[in-house]
Amino acid sequence: MTTVARPRSISNRYRNLRTDVPRWVIGVVISLLFLFPVAWTVLRSLQDGQAAAIGLGAGMFDGLSGDNYSALGDSGVSLVRYVANSAAVALGTTALTSVVATMAGYALARVRFAGAGLVFVIILTPFMVPFQGILVPLFTLLNWMGLNDDLLGLVLVYTTFQLPFAVFVMRNSFAAVPKELEEAAMIDGLSTFGVLGRALLPIVTPGIATVALYAFIFAWNEFLAALILITSQSKFTLPIALVNLQSGQFGQIDFGILSAGATVATVPCLLAFLLLQRYYVSGLSAGSTKG
Repeated sequence: MTTVARPRSISNRYRNLRTDVPRWVIGVVISLLFLFPVAWTVLRSLQDGQAAAIGLGAGMFDGLSGDNYSALGDSGVSLVRYVANSAAVALGTTALTSVVATMAGYALARVRFAGAGLVFVIILTPFMVPFQGILVPLFTLLNWMGLNDDLLGLVLVYTTFQLPFAVFVMRNSFAAVPKELEEAAMIDGLSTFGVLGRALLPIVTPGIATVALYAFIFAWNEFLAALILITSQSKFTLPIALVNLQSGQFGQIDFGILSAGATVATVPCLLAFLLLQRYYVSGLSAGSTKG
């Protein structure tokens, strides 16, 4: 029997190898396509302004240095302040979006009330409205509320336009949880908030992570609303600061410093994704296919 099983084992390994090798090749090619822009930006950030404006060439790796990163602090822009502003806006948007979306998703998935379907459709309506088209009314509304040129107003705007996707994901995440689990928790004496906090939240953690990741990346990178709604230089976010960093002599763009600033701005998003990646796929899948 050993002499028969051995060829079969070799045949199975060969068959698996033929299947796995194309997958690995395709995966590596796709990874390189995504990593190339990042590597290109990092390379440009290590070159001077003139070399960074030139395309591929034999001398593209000559004279690499960290001068552009040093110049970030000498460019007349308080980079630390702008990073802090972006962090405050991104973290505030992430926290508020996650809390509101979790509660709304639970209510829409578990609480039966008249017009629940209509409420869900109304919540999804902003999906069809690009927020860039209503920035002027938003500016007027924030001015009336006394939140114009305020980071809190920016958090509220970002949260408003992140909630449709976030509520959609959380509603379907809660809908995928068996109702028997919730009923068992209630039999054990837990209140509604006890069931939500102790029984359901650990299960829907992937959905919350997905919502938090999307909200953080959007709030960290958003440019247009911050440019229009924030007018004080001390309250600018990092994307607005990068616009100020790019101008050189006679209006020429300093690609070296701009690439260095873009690299710095990429780091928090990359760290957030690496920390939440194990929840991301399952959470996005639950929000897209369940319900």
